[in-house]
Amino acid sequence: MRIALLDDDARQSALTCKILSMAGHACQLFANMHQMLQQLHQEDCDMLILDWQPTNRSSLEAVRWAREKMPPQLPVLLMIGSASEEDIIEALAIGIDDYLIKPIRRSELTTRVQVLLRRAYPYQHAAEQLRFGRYTFETGSGQLRFDDTSIALTQKEFNLALLFFRNLGRPLSRATILEAVWSRNVEIPSRTMDTHVSRVRSKLQLRAENGFRLTPVYSYGYRLEQV
Repeated sequence: MRIALLDDDARQSALTCKILSMAGHACQLFANMHQMLQQLHQEDCDMLILDWQPTNRSSLEAVRWAREKMPPQLPVLLMIGSASEEDIIEALAIGIDDYLIKPIRRSELTTRVQVLLRRAYPYQHAAEQLRFGRYTFETGSGQLRFDDTSIALTQKEFNLALLFFRNLGRPLSRATILEAVWSRNVEIPSRTMDTHVSRVRSKLQLRAENGFRLTPVYSYGYRLEQV
């Protein structure tokens, strides 16, 4: 899905876009409201994520504009630092759908984004299919097929496999995998991740003759490569 992000903090916005891209979304970053509104006059997006600083109310102005000019179902998520209860109430009153308290946690961001998108576009998400060569992921049902054969996976194995395919060719650190598939706040033995990776490699038959190869990256993590 196409997500517009308004955030003038370069470090935070780069991290947010990286998280969204790893989840399979197209993230377009804007450093100021004028730039964003100018672009959205020409090209639609599926969701808005706005960073709000109490000293800069441009994000709230962007929410008002979106509610007047954009489709009514467009989800709007606000990222808030130290906000008072009155600030949050005001943001909800003018039309945001949800908010996140910073610092942003990867699993929380991806989950809230997915929930808002599914609510806004139920038919599209219910039937979403992602194809990579001979592999077809059905994100709504959590099913994976190889050609016409269904592959039995646990939910974590499905999420892990999808994470690798969505980041094809990109090395993923163990920390990134842990946060995306398990949780930032969950500690698991190292062998648990390795066991899940081994099962995904075996069940999906990720070898050269099937077009993909899953390999370890020394002292870092894993990478799925297209052969």
